[in-house]
Amino acid sequence: MDPSGIVKTPLLGKTLSELKELVKNMDLPAFTAGQLAYWLYKTNIQSFDEMTNLSKKVRLLFEEQYVIGSIESVKVQVSGDGTKKYLYPTRDSKFVESAYIPDERRNTLCVSTQVGCKMGCLFCMTGKQGFQANLCAGEIVNQLRSLPERNTITNIVFMGMGEPFDNLDAVMQAQEILTSEYGFALSVRKVTVSTIGLVPAMKVFLEKSKCNLAVSLHTPFDEERRKLMPIQHVYPIKEVINTINQFDLGKYRRVSMEYIVFSGLNDTSSHVKELARLLNKTRCRINLIRFHPVPGVPLPGTDEEKLLLFQRALNDKGIITTIRASRGLDIDAACGLLSTKELLKHRMPNYNQ
Repeated sequence: MDPSGIVKTPLLGKTLSELKELVKNMDLPAFTAGQLAYWLYKTNIQSFDEMTNLSKKVRLLFEEQYVIGSIESVKVQVSGDGTKKYLYPTRDSKFVESAYIPDERRNTLCVSTQVGCKMGCLFCMTGKQGFQANLCAGEIVNQLRSLPERNTITNIVFMGMGEPFDNLDAVMQAQEILTSEYGFALSVRKVTVSTIGLVPAMKVFLEKSKCNLAVSLHTPFDEERRKLMPIQHVYPIKEVINTINQFDLGKYRRVSMEYIVFSGLNDTSSHVKELARLLNKTRCRINLIRFHPVPGVPLPGTDEEKLLLFQRALNDKGIITTIRASRGLDIDAACGLLSTKELLKHRMPNYNQ
């Protein structure tokens, strides 16, 4: 809302087809849509005045009805390992976090898709704050557009706050903008969307997107997974895997199985055998993840020696298995720890600052 009280529509997050419809309705030349896309996604301009290839009359016309829609972060925390965690405001005075993870070979941005999460996974800090809102496509894209390190990003993972497939339309729109030539032109091979296994939405994603898929697996056994992840009651992991196997993913599209390793719970030889059986028809890899303690969750992480043995046993079964490096642990930016503490301060007064 501008000072006059008029609610203006953000342009950030609109696809090229939406921009074309917009300029058509304004009786503007069709090529204006491409000009808008360029300024929105190829530059970091903050006002219509900076759109120098549009006439002043057209710029004023846009300014009457629209805003760019980009929002700067309000807080950044820097880890000793170089990871940065950014806090972004959203609609209705809410917040989300995203993590910038630099490495020698790649620079990854972990983006959020919801404020909080309704899935209730036992091991995830985001779920502890409950669900407040879905992000729109513009709010997802903004996490890249407003990032100071924007031009260094090589990879994007939808693994921040929220379940991406519980906000499917906005996620599909955002990933189109991120990977299209008119947008940020990232390779689809460098974008990964993570899910706990919402099968109907996953089918849409596998049919309509070419980005990579990551599935939160964590155990191959039904009863164990039900205790860790309530979604198992609705979409059992076998149904999730069978659904993936129905699609021809091509030579380059990657499927990863995310697997947080808990001591004595999911790191035994029986788990290795069952994982090999469950995934024997699936071209995928397993990413082993160290568990990072969450307040009030009595789950112990496995020790390093056993983690390495578990990895070796899976590799021996023919499953490519890697161990994800824990990054940003000292600023709560590591896997499973993203959460807007500004909200939690009011809900959980004893939560450590």
